[in-house]
Amino acid sequence: MDKHIPITIIERCHKETEDVIQTETVDFLKNKVTYLKDHSEEFIYVESPDFETIRVDALALEIDDVFQTYTALFGLALQKKLRDSIQSYLNANLQGEGIQFSMLFSGEDGVWDVNITLDGMEGFDENLTLEHTVQLVVRFVADLVNAAKDGN
Repeated sequence: MDKHIPITIIERCHKETEDVIQTETVDFLKNKVTYLKDHSEEFIYVESPDFETIRVDALALEIDDVFQTYTALFGLALQKKLRDSIQSYLNANLQGEGIQFSMLFSGEDGVWDVNITLDGMEGFDENLTLEHTVQLVVRFVADLVNAAKDGN
């Protein structure tokens, strides 16, 4: 994998209430991503100072209750006018059946609320650890930001 991403906050949260169930140490990220399927009522919230470089403040990982797919949710601080570039990148780089992503611009925050299906992401598989999954998403979002800014 690429360079280690320092994770400063790891929280297991309840999906319905968003209440923190427990704050975890980095050792928690050694669990396989299947943890999300086994604990479908939870999502994992992570923060890293490195997320700033990819214009994301935090990342949430969960299992989609309806489609039973692994998803990543994050706010992406890119301009609204980059919609077409963002959508083009996501369409080209997320493969598979069904809906692979959703995005909604929040004018209030000036941030895209993005939800992507990890199952459609190259390199993703259920045998990955949560840590490797976070690294995979960070690399994907970094490539997305570069492509959107370049207009590709």
